[in-house]
Amino acid sequence: MRAALAPGVRLLRALPRDSRYRGLTLVLTFLSYTSYHLSRKPISIVKSQLHLNCSALGPNPHNDSNSTTWCSWAPFDGDNYKELFGALDNAFLVAYAIGMFISGIFGERLPLRYYLSGGMVLSGLFTALFGLGYFWDIHVLWYFIIVQVCNGLVQTTGWPAVVACVGNWFGKGKRGLIMGIWNSHTSVGNILGSLIAGVWVSSAWGLSFVVPGIIIAVVGIICFFFLVEYPEDVDCNPPLHHMAADENPGGVTTSEKDPEAVISNEGPLSLSGQSSVDHSKSSKEPAEEPEAISFFGALRIPGVVEFSLCLLFAKLVSYTFLYWLPLYIVNVAHFGATEAGNLSTLFDVGGILGGIFAGLISDYTGGRATTCCVMLVVAAPMLFLYNHVGQNGIGVSVAMLIICGALVNGPYALITTAVSADLGTHESLKGNAKALSTVTAIIDGTGSVGAALGPLLAGLISPTGWNNVFYMLIAADVLACLLLARVVVKEARGWCGPMARQRGYVAAPPARPLVPGCPGRLSVLLQKDVCHPLLSLLHLRAGIARPPAPCPAPGATETFPPQAKAAPGGF
Repeated sequence: MRAALAPGVRLLRALPRDSRYRGLTLVLTFLSYTSYHLSRKPISIVKSQLHLNCSALGPNPHNDSNSTTWCSWAPFDGDNYKELFGALDNAFLVAYAIGMFISGIFGERLPLRYYLSGGMVLSGLFTALFGLGYFWDIHVLWYFIIVQVCNGLVQTTGWPAVVACVGNWFGKGKRGLIMGIWNSHTSVGNILGSLIAGVWVSSAWGLSFVVPGIIIAVVGIICFFFLVEYPEDVDCNPPLHHMAADENPGGVTTSEKDPEAVISNEGPLSLSGQSSVDHSKSSKEPAEEPEAISFFGALRIPGVVEFSLCLLFAKLVSYTFLYWLPLYIVNVAHFGATEAGNLSTLFDVGGILGGIFAGLISDYTGGRATTCCVMLVVAAPMLFLYNHVGQNGIGVSVAMLIICGALVNGPYALITTAVSADLGTHESLKGNAKALSTVTAIIDGTGSVGAALGPLLAGLISPTGWNNVFYMLIAADVLACLLLARVVVKEARGWCGPMARQRGYVAAPPARPLVPGCPGRLSVLLQKDVCHPLLSLLHLRAGIARPPAPCPAPGATETFPPQAKAAPGGF
């Protein structure tokens, strides 16, 4: 007797072909970057084992010295161990920041599947090499520094590649929410890395690095065999990255009806009347490979510079919390090390929620920059409140950490995911998909400079008092918000046209044209001056005519402002 088809298989068969491949891409890229963060976390767990207070273990069995660090791992057994740990952190972060600018350029010119899987295998190798120093009994600082530098460089292969893959598969209509959920891989990787490293940290700390290194290498091999870079490679429909150029008579764009509407090489399938069979045939035809965009060409894309500098300060705040929050809780709230570590994970929990809400709101409003700016504005007073009242009880501390994590990491997550993908498929590129990796690398590389500066500045300022550290974080938060001012204004102007149609500004009777020979010209003028309604009324009262323009074709509609139609995000 043959068993019925498995429920999971029936579910997969019920899903459309495109949905199955999109789900596969999301899962593989999620696991990939989870393993990247999983391999970065052990160093923060093992630090406590590299420098121990050995007084509880008694005197040194090898000699009669009264040293309390005889059981620590040289060269981290001296009084300068904090500086040496800082050197390890900065070696990785500086190499990562520098390598990120170069990584995107290589990512555009190499197959993403090879680039990502090769980078993951190399990341596993260098992560394991750090742990092998335990088994090989290595006690020289330069070995660990070189391994950290190499690991920081090869880890830059991850972010541009995974964002490019997801951006190739998902259109702008659902990108914010999907990437907001998908971006939780950062926190999931940090949590798993802490748990895995904690298993062997007291017995054989080398395994705390070797096991994560093996995991990321195995996931890289899986990506090599199963990752699909472009929908066209498996005869799936590519997503629509921009709003449709035409509106129907009802004033609703094609993309408003279906944000995931697809386009072929000739135009939207829904407008051209081509069938899916025709599309699958055309996708197999050889097409001219577009040239990869240059570094300076990517900088000229509208919005790249603003969002890159904004991320620098947003990531400065986020990484300062990442490296210094447990110590702050110990010093100010007087919790133990274990309780402080558990409380600090709530900041990551808030970051997951913030990333999801930021993506959802930006999808609904179409304003990525405005969403980031509002969250940054609210984050500044919340940071001030957390410093002053956040330690007045466990309940207040939990609530404030989640809120601060959501407001600080929400814009950070949105910029590094949905915004990077939006800019990498900007309309100015004219359909050239060879920019996603470079744009993502520029944005995240600039942010990584802030990630290296934040902990460094906190270490220099903290001796003067924790209040000054928080003032520095609030100042960075305000600067991040100000850097987006131009893009926010552009987004606001882009919303004026649709709001005017909803509020009835356009109400001119066709029988009374302002411009002779052009019926309905009054409505066009009103629509164009919708952001300045008083100016429109003055034009009508005084009979001021604008420079002559050709009359619109019969049945055609004119949309204003153009940027609202071409790029609703305001970039």
